[in-house]
Amino acid sequence: MRRVAIVGAGYTKFGECWDKSLRRLAQEAGMRALADAQVEGKDIEALFVGNMTAGRFIGQEHLSALAADRMGLTPIPSTRIEAACASGALAFRKALMAIQSGQHDIVVAGGVEKMTDVGGDSAVASLMGAADQEWESQIGLTFTGLYALITRAHMQQYGTTSEQLALVSVNNHKNGVHNPNAQYPFEITVEQVLKSPLIADPLRLLDCSPITDGAATVVLASEEAAKRFENPIWVIGSGQASDTIALHDRKSFTELQATIVSSRVAYKQAGIRPEQVDLVEVHDCFSINEIIAIEDLGFCKKGEGGKFVEAGKIARDGERPINTMGGLKSIGHPVGATGIRQLADLVTQLRGKAGKLQVNDAKIGLALNIGGSGATGVTHILANQNAL
Repeated sequence: MRRVAIVGAGYTKFGECWDKSLRRLAQEAGMRALADAQVEGKDIEALFVGNMTAGRFIGQEHLSALAADRMGLTPIPSTRIEAACASGALAFRKALMAIQSGQHDIVVAGGVEKMTDVGGDSAVASLMGAADQEWESQIGLTFTGLYALITRAHMQQYGTTSEQLALVSVNNHKNGVHNPNAQYPFEITVEQVLKSPLIADPLRLLDCSPITDGAATVVLASEEAAKRFENPIWVIGSGQASDTIALHDRKSFTELQATIVSSRVAYKQAGIRPEQVDLVEVHDCFSINEIIAIEDLGFCKKGEGGKFVEAGKIARDGERPINTMGGLKSIGHPVGATGIRQLADLVTQLRGKAGKLQVNDAKIGLALNIGGSGATGVTHILANQNAL
């Protein structure tokens, strides 16, 4: 199988981007990635775009053609990928496979979402399209409600505390302070989290990622093409898995099979064990998701994720640095772009270019992107030249 590297990466400022349209966000992120790779549009052979629900948020479908048009990449093939909040990572995986197949040598994978042009109720309703529409959305459940059920089960089964959940948000905000693209670049305290408004018991406002506009893009190259680029970051593992779309159909509320299976596939492909991963980007749409990810990715035993966080092991100088650039909680969560943003941040770290956020001697990074309440899981493992 052909080796593939990321040779360029970039993303926009995340937040409430009132002065920027979806097409402008996609264009800006694309231009940043192309400039980072030092390539031109004529060098790109295919484009994959992750997006969940532009049709409902802004009335725009046919995103693949729009992105190719605005990035000046016509007439190359362009494909839109939708997998709820995992749309970005899945777009990347399809770009990866397009190169591994021998079909292309230089490919762009991007993700974009414009979410703040509608009211909060409309945004929540659109996002619930990632759940079981008939059995969850129509009875009034929201994703905060679904993850609150998961949280309550984890608390009851393993003794996880609200303070441990709060420490997830505290850590991620601490990192996001130094990320110029973060939506909420400020620190918070455990007390502030515990006193923030209750959204769905036991999850509070500061346990939840925000509604966000933004776009992210990476440039991938085959091993042969990557020889012309400086400091390529190699994709050494890729896995994808599915679970039931409805939470009530699962055997367990306290683990995500899509995470377990996709990560095991990626670990096997990379030829590494969990303890060899130097830093991690996980899908902290809600604080409980980070705790469960720590367990399901094999960094600690099931049920010990809260204690792992409480012991400071997820800090940048801890045993397993997690969400070192701020995560979804601080950077924001434009759902179609998040999976690509995670990879872009790993690239920055593995290049040694993360400044105040740099993890010392980082060689191998893992990104986990989740769709819905865990119905889709996509795991990628990246490595710099020092790890090969």
